[in-house]
Formats: sequence, C-alpha cells, structure tokens
Amino acid sequence: MEDIPGYVPGTFIAIVIAVLGFIYYAVNNAAPGRKNLTPSFVITLLIGWIFLICVLTFNGYFTNLSGIPKLPMFVSIPIISIILLFIWPRTRAILMEMPITTLHYLHIVRVPVEMVLWWLAVSRAIPMDMTFEGSNLDIISGISAPFAAVFMVGARSKSKIGAIIWNVLALGLLVNIVSIAISYLPYFYTPTGGEVGNLGVFYFPYVLLPTFIVPAVFFSHLVAIYQLIFKKDQPQF
Repeated sequence: MEDIPGYVPGTFIAIVIAVLGFIYYAVNNAAPGRKNLTPSFVITLLIGWIFLICVLTFNGYFTNLSGIPKLPMFVSIPIISIILLFIWPRTRAILMEMPITTLHYLHIVRVPVEMVLWWLAVSRAIPMDMTFEGSNLDIISGISAPFAAVFMVGARSKSKIGAIIWNVLALGLLVNIVSIAISYLPYFYTPTGGEVGNLGVFYFPYVLLPTFIVPAVFFSHLVAIYQLIFKKDQPQF
C-alpha cells in the first residue's frame, strides 16, 4: 500500500467528505428548523462511525484475519441500521421528506470511486476485475446520475417509472460490484500466480468504501425507491 500515489487516498477522502455533505443536506432539508437537532445528530453519528473505523484500521484490527471475519461484521452494522430506519415510523417520516434530487446527485461520487478502484488495481492493491476494465460497470450509474436527477425527478421533468427503473438498475450494478469484491476477499479467495486479492479495503482510507460509501449509496437508492412508490410529490432541491 506504500506504493500508491498520494492523490489516490486524497481523492478518496474527498469522496467521503462529499458523501457526508450530501447526507447532511438531505437530512437538513427533510427536518428543517433552527431547533431541530436531527441533522447535527446524524452527521455527528456518521463522523463518530468513521472515526471508529479509522481507529480500528490504524490498530490493524481488520488486517487480523484470524477468528470471525471482522470487516463483513462491521459492514453489516450500517446495513442493519438502514433497515431499522425504515421500520421506525419517526425516522421513516424523515426519509420520506428527503429531497429526491439530492439522493440522485449523491451517486455522482461513484465516478471518482471507480477511478480510485482503478488506481488501486494498477497498484495491485485490488484485482482488476473490480474495475471498469473488468466486470464492474458501476461507473455507468455515476455518469447517468445527473441525467436521472434532472430528467427523471427534476422540477421541470419527471418520469416516476423511469426513475424507479434507473434506481433498480443502478442498485443491481452496486450489488454486482459488491458481490465481486466479496468473492476476492482473503476470507474466500487465495491468489495464485500473478493474481491479487481484494486487500486494499482493509487499509485506510479505503476501508471506508465498504463500511460507509457503499451503505450510503445503498441507502440513497432505497430511500429514492421508497419515495417514488409511496409519495405523490417529492421536494425538489
């Protein structure tokens, strides 16, 4: 990991900050008001989660492959939390009010994420199969996200069916790369010859890809689909 150019982790950290910004903006517009502490609480909770993951990473917690698979265990925590958000009526009401265009614009970060994955593959930190040169077509979701935001859920042009289809297809691309990434984890894959496994995600800052970025993208898809199915009018921001 020492041979990776400095602009690679720098780009990824910028992606993490951008995702935090998108989430804060969405929550702040869903729960407006000076006395409403929900946006501050959410962003503090997320920063605390990121800090915890980083501390564990710097202490070699995830690179210790003995015992139970630690990284998948920590990935499951935000996924379970997202499910609980849809179960509790109070949080479900906030999800319903999130600006749907923001939820679509968030997916733009998938373009620089794919660039980071490619740089990591060139540095042999992950397999090339996890990039757009391999079996990962997730960059399509990032490229098409602005068009979906403007022409499918935008204020001037709406296509509910088109937006649902886009979200389902983009979610499918996300599931595809996640399944590829899992198959190359050292828990399940042993490299032979000149092959490499998915080792980059065990190190800072790339550990935040499965523990924060992917859950955030997954969350934005679920909330958008939920609104498109159950809400008549979406706020346009």
